[in-house]
Amino acid sequence: MKRLFTTFVFLMALATSGIAQDQHFSQFYASPMTLNPALTGTFDGRYRLAIIYRDQWRSVLEEPYVTMGGAVDTRFPLRFRRKRVRDAVGVGVQFFSDRVPSVDFSTNQMMLSGAFHKALGGSRSNQFLSLGVQFGVNQRNIGYSRLDFGDQFNGNNGFTEPTREVLPENNFSFGDLSIGLNYSLAPERGVGIFVGGAIHHLLEPQVSFFIDRNPNDVDNFNGDNRLFRKYTAHFGMQIPMGNSVQLLPRAVVYKQGPHLAANLGSNIRFLLHDISGTALHIGSWARPVGDQNNRFGMDAIVIMTGLEFNNFLLGFSYDANLNTFSMAGRRRSAFEISLAFLGLYENEVVLCPKF
Repeated sequence: MKRLFTTFVFLMALATSGIAQDQHFSQFYASPMTLNPALTGTFDGRYRLAIIYRDQWRSVLEEPYVTMGGAVDTRFPLRFRRKRVRDAVGVGVQFFSDRVPSVDFSTNQMMLSGAFHKALGGSRSNQFLSLGVQFGVNQRNIGYSRLDFGDQFNGNNGFTEPTREVLPENNFSFGDLSIGLNYSLAPERGVGIFVGGAIHHLLEPQVSFFIDRNPNDVDNFNGDNRLFRKYTAHFGMQIPMGNSVQLLPRAVVYKQGPHLAANLGSNIRFLLHDISGTALHIGSWARPVGDQNNRFGMDAIVIMTGLEFNNFLLGFSYDANLNTFSMAGRRRSAFEISLAFLGLYENEVVLCPKF
């Protein structure tokens, strides 16, 4: 049963990660360049270092599904005729790794991002329109040494015989391209609005291990296994509720092929110490999803807490899964932790939310 379950997990991973859908983070604003390339360089400072870690299905699998990301981006103020304006340029690089340890199936990604942030108004403008582009390389790999096939069973006590399965090369790479747009209105005192959208996988690359990825090679092309374009829309607000409390509604919607997912909810930010900038975030949101059969349901409830301290941002979240898949009464769940450091902190303008 253990081997059958491992094979099941492998096939499911290929179906969901390899062809249909991308990775996602519950703390979507804590991984801004994954969410939208237009968010490159959108922060209160000169540069940002960020990491995020997601651990899925630990209660079900012996080795959980692990997602890790790291990014660094910077923001350069622009000058026009020797005068400093509010316009800025953001540049960043992002690394990403997604792995199913049970079968050693992994996706690794390196992306370069650039964004232009246009101030809408005069020298004290608090409105920005941002346009971003992201391009890079993805690599997918599988380790066949962890897989067993039926013809390897020796009839007695194990899978020790050689297999006659014809297996393809165990790794391949493909290029990728994304674009995005973001608008932010963030007055020093008042309601802030953040709204944006992005299109990922503009090239719709072939992502199957079993085909030649050149569709013009008729002899070797065995079907269309493209990675669907992903359309992302996100929205956030910053609503003051007194001198030390802010309500922070959040929403993001993903549409990729026949699949749909959304995160809808809110954080509350409590300012604990004005001079050091120490603040506590507490929030929760729901994640409804839709599948290729036009069935919609509630996938998970997410609980989140975050801490701001000086130039550091630390976030924790837990996904309590609500769907029907379980094993021995143990449901799928996920845990995320994010950490960011803002260098040369400048609390002058807010281009996007922190969590």
